Amino acid sequence: MNTTSAASIAFDPLIPWEALAVMAAIGVVLVLLGLRAGARGTLLRLGAVAVVLTALARPELIEEQRKPIADVALIVVDDSDSMAIGERRQQVQAARDALKRRFGQQEGLEIRETVLPPAHIALGSERPGGTRLIEAMRSALVDVPPERLAGVVLLSDGQVHDVPGALPPELGGAPLHALIAGKKNERDRLIVVEQSPRYGVVGRDVIAKFRVEDPAGGTAPVTITVGGEIVKRMDVPVGKSVEVPITVANPGPNVVELEVAAGQSELTLDNNRALFTIAGVRDRLRVLLISGEPYQGERAWRNLLKSDPAVDLVHFTILRTPQKDDFTPVRELSLIVFPQRELFEQKLKEFDLIIFDRYESGSLITREYFRNIAEYVKGGGALLVSVGPAFATQRSLYRTPLGPILPAAPLGDVLETGFKPKVTDIGQRHPVTANLPQEGVAGGEPTWGRWFRLVTARTEHGNTILSGAEDRPLVILDRVGKGRVAQLMSDQLWLWNRGIDGGGPQPELVRRVAHWLMKEPDLEEEALRATAVGGRIEVTRRTLATSFPKVTMTPPGPATPNQSADTARVRTLDLQQVAPGLGRAVIDVDKPGLYRFDDGTLRTVAAVGNPDPLEFSDVRATDAKLKPLVEASAGTSIWLSDHPDPDVRPVRPGRSAGGSDWLGLRRNEGYTVAGIHQTPLLPGILVALAFLMAIAAAWWREGR
Repeated sequence: MNTTSAASIAFDPLIPWEALAVMAAIGVVLVLLGLRAGARGTLLRLGAVAVVLTALARPELIEEQRKPIADVALIVVDDSDSMAIGERRQQVQAARDALKRRFGQQEGLEIRETVLPPAHIALGSERPGGTRLIEAMRSALVDVPPERLAGVVLLSDGQVHDVPGALPPELGGAPLHALIAGKKNERDRLIVVEQSPRYGVVGRDVIAKFRVEDPAGGTAPVTITVGGEIVKRMDVPVGKSVEVPITVANPGPNVVELEVAAGQSELTLDNNRALFTIAGVRDRLRVLLISGEPYQGERAWRNLLKSDPAVDLVHFTILRTPQKDDFTPVRELSLIVFPQRELFEQKLKEFDLIIFDRYESGSLITREYFRNIAEYVKGGGALLVSVGPAFATQRSLYRTPLGPILPAAPLGDVLETGFKPKVTDIGQRHPVTANLPQEGVAGGEPTWGRWFRLVTARTEHGNTILSGAEDRPLVILDRVGKGRVAQLMSDQLWLWNRGIDGGGPQPELVRRVAHWLMKEPDLEEEALRATAVGGRIEVTRRTLATSFPKVTMTPPGPATPNQSADTARVRTLDLQQVAPGLGRAVIDVDKPGLYRFDDGTLRTVAAVGNPDPLEFSDVRATDAKLKPLVEASAGTSIWLSDHPDPDVRPVRPGRSAGGSDWLGLRRNEGYTVAGIHQTPLLPGILVALAFLMAIAAAWWREGR
């Protein structure tokens, strides 16, 4: 770059300026007095004073050798995922090359570039999503002094999600220009979630609110899926908010997907889906415990249930059975009247779990009410039956309308012998008894305490997960209709609680059985689960079978209207056994969204990263978002579809820096000083001659 010269006059006074000012004032006063007195030569004396003062000020001619500093023009390229739509990337690349060519023709201009890459998935990250173009611009300007910045050009589709309310200070008054890729007035159908509940009580409805936007108007079909299962299809009016109730089916995460069908004009199908997760939480469990008679295990059941703060327990104990009737009126035997009609007819469905502990049939609970309980279970209720010796007699609950839903039928015998409960082969694979806490296994039997009574039974349906004496069924689980039943063929579970013979995991066993009855997802014996952690998905399959079926994974997609769903990259997973009845596969993924898994029988989904990315919330090209910044900096917005190669002009600071087909770069004219040459304007000999001439002229004037 060429070096230029610039000259200027500077002063380097021998004494302070204040002293010079005082001397000048004194001289002026004396001159005025002389003029007033009419003295000759007064003005010539003023010239002498001026010569002396000028000499004391020491004027110099300064010649600077200046080296110009190049201005900086910054090009910021948006290469985010939305730029893949249509010909946006091609438009930007062509404009980028044209800008570099035109900038290169400007003398004294340094060109810098920064590219915002596609959103590399920070899966599991809490960083905000979307196109952070202004953030990229500010980072690139960190080492650029504001006085050197000529201007910034943004190449983007206008969908920028970090536009500040005021001009960034890094611009320093330089113009900001936006070259918009895409087409004006683009049309795209999308779905927007306005309200998504984060929590919900299991079994109850929560309200979600959404709307569909489509320039074509009319109505649009929307499908609502919960946990991979379609729960509702509906036509919704475009542009209007719609509230829809969603039932929280299970405790834990419930992934909800809203999907609107493709419209007549689509830029992408990524924003036709919206996902959110509802964390299902259980309300307080209402448990009805009916003890057939007082005995040592009754209090163990009561204490165990009361120890759980999430359980509301209603407990009735039959203090006197009908077989011991001595004709004393019932109202004189009971502390309160047994509310049969209220319990088994009016409020039966309010209970989450019904437990019969050593109850024997008789006239207290009628067959009609037993029939109601059976229907309650088939409709989705839960029943736990802990039997005593009476179960092997004519007074057995099996001989009531409950019999058809009980998984084990009595054989009429009661074994009074010591035995240790043992996990069966199926129990090894069932989550209720798999890894049940135990100190160890000795001779094939757990080191648990012994029980001493077992009612013999034949398992007619369901799964025996614990066996007792002579490998007879001890704990049997079964599904009945929509509900579940658990049967315990002994009344000596309380021995574990007392620590007899070493005790055993009574609280854990009862907790697991109760939660299985409550349909706890983690205790499902046939379950397919997918858990996303960062960029990794762990797929697990729980089964009672001895082998695992293959699982197919369907990634999110299709991404564009022209891509068929059949072309999605479907992957088959082979699960490896990590424990009896438990298989697992771990896969790495690189795209956010909803991943679907199917083994032919069960289906599940996993939401990876941000399944509803801000990047695709609206992909229509626009100049509206960047317009406030552009106008505040005196820049311009140009659509590349109208002017793919805008002109570039230098402009003075403070002037308008853009038009409909051109953009301007500020000329800062910065420089560094390479050298300085100083020349005194009043050499000493010249000052002396001028002073003497002024004094001599004044004396000559006085002498005339």
